[in-house]
Amino acid sequence: MLMLTYEARLAALREELSKRGLDGFVIPISDEHMSEYVGEYAQRLNWLTGFGGSAGSAAVLADGYQGKGAAVFTDGRYTVQVREQVDGNLFDYEPVPETSPAKWLAANAPKGAKIGYDAWLHGIEWAEAAQKLLAKKGVELVPLDDNPIDAVWADRPAPSDAPAVPYDDSHAGRSSADKRAAIADWLKSEGYDATVISALDSVAWLLNVRGADVANTPVALSYVLARADGTADFFIAPEKVTPELSQHLGNAVTIRPRDEFQGALADLKGKTVALDPNHAVAGIFQTLEAAGATLVRESDPTVLAKAIKNAAEQQGHREAQARDGAAVSRFLRWLSIEAPKGGIDELTAAAKLREFRGLDPAMKDSSFDTISAAAGHAALPHYKVDEDSNIPIPPSSIYLVDSGGQYLGGTTDITRTVWVGPGEPSAEMIDRNTRVLKGHIELARATFPKGTNGGQLDTLARMHLWAAGVDYGHGTGHGVGSYLSVHEGPQRISKSGGAFPGTDTPIEAGMILSNEPGYYKQGAFGIRIENLVLTVPAKIDGAEGDWLGFETLTFVPLDRRLVDKAMLSPAEIAWWNDYHAQVRETIAPRLEGDDLAWLEAECAPL
Repeated sequence: MLMLTYEARLAALREELSKRGLDGFVIPISDEHMSEYVGEYAQRLNWLTGFGGSAGSAAVLADGYQGKGAAVFTDGRYTVQVREQVDGNLFDYEPVPETSPAKWLAANAPKGAKIGYDAWLHGIEWAEAAQKLLAKKGVELVPLDDNPIDAVWADRPAPSDAPAVPYDDSHAGRSSADKRAAIADWLKSEGYDATVISALDSVAWLLNVRGADVANTPVALSYVLARADGTADFFIAPEKVTPELSQHLGNAVTIRPRDEFQGALADLKGKTVALDPNHAVAGIFQTLEAAGATLVRESDPTVLAKAIKNAAEQQGHREAQARDGAAVSRFLRWLSIEAPKGGIDELTAAAKLREFRGLDPAMKDSSFDTISAAAGHAALPHYKVDEDSNIPIPPSSIYLVDSGGQYLGGTTDITRTVWVGPGEPSAEMIDRNTRVLKGHIELARATFPKGTNGGQLDTLARMHLWAAGVDYGHGTGHGVGSYLSVHEGPQRISKSGGAFPGTDTPIEAGMILSNEPGYYKQGAFGIRIENLVLTVPAKIDGAEGDWLGFETLTFVPLDRRLVDKAMLSPAEIAWWNDYHAQVRETIAPRLEGDDLAWLEAECAPL
């Protein structure tokens, strides 16, 4: 089949919009579940523009309007990448949050224009805000049930038909029946008849199922309608259902074809339905409203329960981290030998790390695309290497690798910044890395009263950088799932503000977060140190009330060549030595020969 150029794809979309009587269209990176990562069938923005990042959107106007009539919107993480991948002759590059598709359309669409959007890809709050903004300019926002890009994307991949599989209670630590009963109790106590669970990881957690429909995240494309009587409808493509899955779900869960979901919503006339605007697309709200249901905006009742890991999940994470630590340690030893010779590039390094992880049969997948970043690329916090951007790892430079694995017991996420010899890192590199390390230690050692949120902890990780007049532009910590999403809410450690949802959520015992301060010098080098931590009760003599702290879960050596010991306090040196003693204790039994000798040397006291 002839591949259309991006210019031809844009022209085909405009022709389709004209057939529908539309003057424009908005294209997000999203699926029907508002997932962070989406299947190939839902990569509409990538098909139209060539942009391969994980966050962004575009807006297209019909022919004849001012300028190019099309724009792609990305935040500062993708300033370089979007220009490498998207043709500037076809699309304007627009920065977020300074502008947005709605603001751009309000400024560029003529009065009376009809702008379409796929109601099954956008959140209800986006739709309401965009509609209000455009209405002021005399522009109508029109919800669509089908996507005009699908009409012109001739070779669009089909959604995955991989089977959904039971997730054993020994890993989950809690039965699906128990989880559904807790939701039913909540619905009854609030006077609600039902709730729609549409986030894929929430469905997976609630029913104790996993799948293979989205890269890096073991979920199955499906919905759940949970009722106050404890029953639930599970909407999933019939070809994905096995006898084992049916037996696992039991009689209280009715399995229905996924394409019956919208019709089932229409049958809820007169019912009171709880919906989470952060996870349910506008199409669900609009279908229920049209049916005559009463809608109540409530948080997805699985989100907090999923974030607080039970004892089995905590132990599963510890085991997964130990397995992962051994693989990453083998990789770092290999890198220390091969990279200084030259000839190793970013893609080769990422593939080698995947190879080391794959030696463990418990490793099921990566948890996200590896950030394998050399030299100036390391200064791009969310850099994604591909054939076009790939560069050799230069000797005498910093290399940053942010990666993770999916194991049956847990999900890992680790960043290590290493010096690639020969020679020594610059004084500036050592200073910045040591300040990042000091911030990492501050957060790792923190104790705080119950009720503290991530916004209140964030400054601890930045304070030593701030003292030098520098900072980093991303959050310090995100939640992590149990053999689920590597980015999980509701908790987050970040600067306070509406731009970072979850910052105000109190951190509770059982929550897992990343601890990942960094520093980035544009075009030169980047530094990030990331471990995962488990929130645990803190024991403080004479403490009043309940206090919490963190148990470090990730065990891989840190690069001492990038540390100025003179900048560290005695307590920080003690943390370093204690941490590396734990690395040795945890990882040494899993290594042998030269790998073990390397680990022993790296874990020697500072």
